[in-house]
Amino acid sequence: MTRRERIQAALVGEPVDRMPYVFWRRFPAVDRSPAGLAQATLRFHDRYGSDLLVLVPSDGAAVAAWGCEEADTPADDGARPCARCAVRDAADWPRIGALDPSTAPGYAETLEAIVRLGFDRRIGDAPVLLALPSVHSVARRLSSDRVGEDLAADPAVGVDALAAIAETLARFVELVLGEGLGGVLYTIDAPRRAARDAETPAGAVLATHDRRVLDTVRRRGGLALVHAAGPPAILERVAALPVDAVSWTGGTTAAALGAMRGHLSGLLLGGIDRRTLREGTPAAAAAEVHASIDATEGQRLVIAPGGPLLLGTPDAPVAAVVEALGGRLRPLPGVAL
Repeated sequence: MTRRERIQAALVGEPVDRMPYVFWRRFPAVDRSPAGLAQATLRFHDRYGSDLLVLVPSDGAAVAAWGCEEADTPADDGARPCARCAVRDAADWPRIGALDPSTAPGYAETLEAIVRLGFDRRIGDAPVLLALPSVHSVARRLSSDRVGEDLAADPAVGVDALAAIAETLARFVELVLGEGLGGVLYTIDAPRRAARDAETPAGAVLATHDRRVLDTVRRRGGLALVHAAGPPAILERVAALPVDAVSWTGGTTAAALGAMRGHLSGLLLGGIDRRTLREGTPAAAAAEVHASIDATEGQRLVIAPGGPLLLGTPDAPVAAVVEALGGRLRPLPGVAL
């Protein structure tokens, strides 16, 4: 099977020649440069041969045009917080208007990175996805996570801003898929306070905006994958969205995959913990993967960590998982995560 065929078969529960897998990560040392991000992503993909290639721009790319300034020091997963946010109090939300992502700073550089991926031979036959923050994720970053408080105090205060973010992301998806990418990996954070669930007005608004962005992906024939970050309750929100597959930060063990099956009917991404890959032995990583496959009987499963690989993850455990799944490893001089 080609990697594209393998993913398509897994999506509909058909037999595959081997278990599909995907690893992705951020590259904070180079991700502010479109050329640097493209080359680092291609080199990473060439090493491990994942069945999907995921391009992960810097977190600042989605918010820079609205006035956020990214810090220099990355977190454990490679994300950099905002050193200065565009929304510092509730009165700032009206300043967040829709952008033209073809020219807006951050979005334009991401498009350039996509163009620089081009048809590089290292992509092979893998579908290429863009990691894209959700409407709520962008709003949290714009406001240093105060969006929940502001919506709780006045549900109308950020309505226009959320609509503008959704419009910008939907336009951006059109451009991304127009460049030939296969879809998006859409990251949804667990909302807080008033935006906690779909029963609240704010939660319903966020769900509507998420659906708009994901419907754009599906309408254009792209893969709509969601990475859900938060407690198990986040899966209930994701289950109502038009998605092909779901990754969850908690879905890294055999037991957790079983819990995901109780909420979701489609393809699952999970089965290996990022901490095992960074801190465990190669044998432990391979054993964790085999346990997850046994628990799900390998049905509608793509082996994946619960998010981007943590910084400092050594090569050996990741390579052991690839070898255990029958994947392809390409020797690269000086390879290091």
